[in-house]
Amino acid sequence: MTAARVPFLSLQPGEDADATDAAIRRVIDRGRFILGPEVEGFEQDFATVSGLAHAVGVGNGTDALCLLLQGLGIGRGDEVITPSLSAGFTAVAVIMSGATPVFADINPDRLTLDPSAVQAVISSRTAALLPVHLYGQPADMPAITQLAARHNLAVIEDCCQAPLATCQGRPIGTFGHGGAFSFYPTKNLGAVGDGGAVCTNDAALADRIRRLRNGGLSTPSFHEFAGMNSRLDEIQAAVLRARLPFLSRWTERRRSLAARYREQLPGAGVVVPAEIDPGNVYHLFPIRSEERERLREHLQASGIETMIHYPMPLPHQPAFTDQKPAESPIADTVCREVMSLPLHPALTEAAASQVISAVRAFTG
Repeated sequence: MTAARVPFLSLQPGEDADATDAAIRRVIDRGRFILGPEVEGFEQDFATVSGLAHAVGVGNGTDALCLLLQGLGIGRGDEVITPSLSAGFTAVAVIMSGATPVFADINPDRLTLDPSAVQAVISSRTAALLPVHLYGQPADMPAITQLAARHNLAVIEDCCQAPLATCQGRPIGTFGHGGAFSFYPTKNLGAVGDGGAVCTNDAALADRIRRLRNGGLSTPSFHEFAGMNSRLDEIQAAVLRARLPFLSRWTERRRSLAARYREQLPGAGVVVPAEIDPGNVYHLFPIRSEERERLREHLQASGIETMIHYPMPLPHQPAFTDQKPAESPIADTVCREVMSLPLHPALTEAAASQVISAVRAFTG
């Protein structure tokens, strides 16, 4: 009997389908597509659920990071410390701002920025720390913010994989000057195209970013300064508004599936991430295996699709090799071993059981 196929992810609308369709139709019928009522409404709604005072819709999560840096006046001549393990767009955003990314190693349990590694690479040019809440796991924000305060550094949180996540009960994005969120279709709250947001409790910073995202315009046709063109469009905002009421339930589903994996996978010859903080929102469920490629082949033969997030530390990426980072032995090891199992709200209990059984059947 052929095993049922378990895709890594499903992007087809489910329980949100009717609301999503109605939202798109509403925008088309209205005939306003840029910076209209849907963006304004979503900004208010998303700020509320995120526990922050202000949200500014932008083109994508990369732009959100860049705009936060620019809004804080961080750019040419400055260094921004960020983890060696992340999506490359974290470092791209730093370079877009004019600043230089400096990479520090990760904590082996959280797989997020290690504060002790940060200390070793702080220099007179360091302007900001940019932790990433990778895989939906909150970084150690109390330690990071304490370190930043001692050195008078800005803190910008990459929240692109972690909407609704909390660290010690406190919403991410509230520890530093602001947080950057992504609504790329695969994210926990995904649009039907690109989208992002900057969230902050600083009214002046939010106002500056609103102008920066729109070419630096303060009034029509008056460019107060040179910004960028990065505006969340009305269709994406409407879709996100329609899906936002489902996000809490979807997040609990992710946590429930992750709990099954954590309970039933230990002893299967793989390293399963511990739950460091219950505020983890499990954008991804990474496991580690010294026999990663053989395990992936075994799972593929069992009908289970997996992915690798991420196969190469940022300091080794050709785009960033001239940054001369400190050594990152933990990130190096993790990138050789890490792989992601299917985990998303539409994953059934039967499919989760199939994944667990297949991993446990692997002999290494």
